Amino acid sequence: MRRIRKGDEVIVIAGRDKGKRGTVLRRVDDTHLVVEGINVVKKHVRPNPMKGQTGGIVDKSMPIDQSNVMLFNPATGKGDRVGVRTLEDGRKVRVFKSNGEMVNA
Repeated sequence: MRRIRKGDEVIVIAGRDKGKRGTVLRRVDDTHLVVEGINVVKKHVRPNPMKGQTGGIVDKSMPIDQSNVMLFNPATGKGDRVGVRTLEDGRKVRVFKSNGEMVNA
């Protein structure tokens, strides 16, 4: 079970954007994810008249390693580690390590 999923709110703990919060837009592979407003770079784009695309410089969110982010815990207001707990009915749920509350995503 993945500890960080699409739609989760995360906080950056290392790198150029340390301290910023954002929502996970998508997972690129097992270790990288794209977070809204994090690791934004200027990308030079060539015009493509076949697709109706204009050229210029655009802002693009690039992938960040999942080891540089933590799931944001609204109860504590900080980043928190995540564990997996099995409920009585057999379902697996993600829980915060600090207070044991379930992650509502």
